[in-house]
Amino acid sequence: MRILVIGGVAGGMSAAARARRLDEHAEIIVFEKGKYVSFANCGLPYHVGGEIEQDSYLLLHTPDSLKAELDLDVRTEHEVISIDRDAQSVLVATPEGTETFDYDALVLSPGADAIVPPIEGMDLPEVTHLRTVDQARSLAVRAADARRAVVMGAGFIGLETAEALRHRGLEVTVVELAPQVLPPLAPEMSSLVEKELRAHGVDVRTGVAAVGVVKDPAHEGVTVNLDDGGAIGADIVVVSVGVRPSSALASEAGLEVDGRGAIVVDDQQRTTDRHIWAAGDAIAVRHGVTGQVGPVPLAGPANRQGRRAADSIMGRIDKAQPVLGTAIVRVFGETAAMTGASPRMLDMAGIDYFVVHTHPANHAGYYPGSQVLHLMGVFSPEGKLLGAQAVGPDGADKRIDVLATALRAGMDADDIAELELAYAPPFGSAKDPVNMLGFLAQNVVNGTTRTWSAKDLEQARSEALILDVRSEREYAMGHLPEALNLPHTHIREYIEGVKQIAAGRPVRVLCASGVRSYYAHRVLAQHGLDSATLDGGMFTLVESVPGLELVHGTAQPANA
Repeated sequence: MRILVIGGVAGGMSAAARARRLDEHAEIIVFEKGKYVSFANCGLPYHVGGEIEQDSYLLLHTPDSLKAELDLDVRTEHEVISIDRDAQSVLVATPEGTETFDYDALVLSPGADAIVPPIEGMDLPEVTHLRTVDQARSLAVRAADARRAVVMGAGFIGLETAEALRHRGLEVTVVELAPQVLPPLAPEMSSLVEKELRAHGVDVRTGVAAVGVVKDPAHEGVTVNLDDGGAIGADIVVVSVGVRPSSALASEAGLEVDGRGAIVVDDQQRTTDRHIWAAGDAIAVRHGVTGQVGPVPLAGPANRQGRRAADSIMGRIDKAQPVLGTAIVRVFGETAAMTGASPRMLDMAGIDYFVVHTHPANHAGYYPGSQVLHLMGVFSPEGKLLGAQAVGPDGADKRIDVLATALRAGMDADDIAELELAYAPPFGSAKDPVNMLGFLAQNVVNGTTRTWSAKDLEQARSEALILDVRSEREYAMGHLPEALNLPHTHIREYIEGVKQIAAGRPVRVLCASGVRSYYAHRVLAQHGLDSATLDGGMFTLVESVPGLELVHGTAQPANA
């Protein structure tokens, strides 16, 4: 059997390596149009920033090492330029000319191409992408002599690149068309990341697009012009506005691609041709929560898809699971991680849900070094987990990994509340943040808790008594103008007074994180008041409402 693999790195090399392990006698040839067939593309920003000092560390395998270890015939700087499906052959442009190769099975893993905005100046020498080892090497060298950098795009790679360049001492501006950094995050979670960027001296411009890059006649470097009339000087411009499937070869061969250009495959990675399989960033996958189909360019799924393609070629049945989009990024001292569907994705898919936020410590509060972890869970009205996000300096990774596992297993709030997780004071709490998320969702589903959120703020201001149950000191540090302060420990003592002031209105309770307001809410509800507790407390409200007006001091509102 002859197996041809088009493209290396994650999907292609996983397919080739797995195929060899399953069939020692197969002829396996890998064609890679670039110079490197197996490199750590996820590590490129960390080389630019100097954390990975030697660029050689990014090179995981070479054709020689793959020949010695797996008896693979790897041919770099060989570009497949056409597929003849009837003849089961491919035409390859080699350094010596073109050559035709027949195949019994063909695996496509062409990856994705960087999107180049259709604006002036994308061909200037100051403008680059960060997709290859050579680009990382060049950027690392140029950063040593540069003073200013603009990063176009505030997605995962964009923010990693911004951090890397800031570590190198450059003045960095991030420009993002979306209204927030890290668009896959919920706005109130993204706001935490933006604060971290600004705290480390990064100039963040959201809701604005670059309209051109031009040479600066008065100074060295270029000027990035924005659609709001702004202009930013730069010595380096890194374009990181997204990728699109590299599917032209497949499309020209008559294979089915979807509306976004992703190669359509079945649950065994087979394309619409029974002799051709595909894996990696170029294919369409089904989202495990929304059911929507499209490309999800992540390294983990790409590796598994390549492995599955090899299994299918060898006659093994290993059906693909839907993709959850689990992802993580470090931004200076904070980590942002997510899995499953965000509220925005669910809105677009027309799926009902509710959201809960919690802000626990990453480990036992009495153990030195505890820090706040911001955790959000998205659940169906019946309590099934649909997605989760976390932002914090420590502990976000393992909580999202646990919740990604729970999501894959189809767990609901009851299951998550009962998860038995490793605990010792340096590592977590007896009630782990994951369990707490389950407890919160349980309470919403079974009616123990009624919540209100930022979207209800204006209605609460006009129709309800807003009760701030933080301490007097916390209240004085900043509170809603309409909020009456009554610490939660005094609720029972002054319950009749609360009823009198409410005068038949609903009571909307808040505190810093949602814990004390929940305690107060339970007291108020059991005394017959129409009560609800603010989901996530002031932590979440402040991040959800940009420019929220807060009053300082202990003076109570007029209705007190």
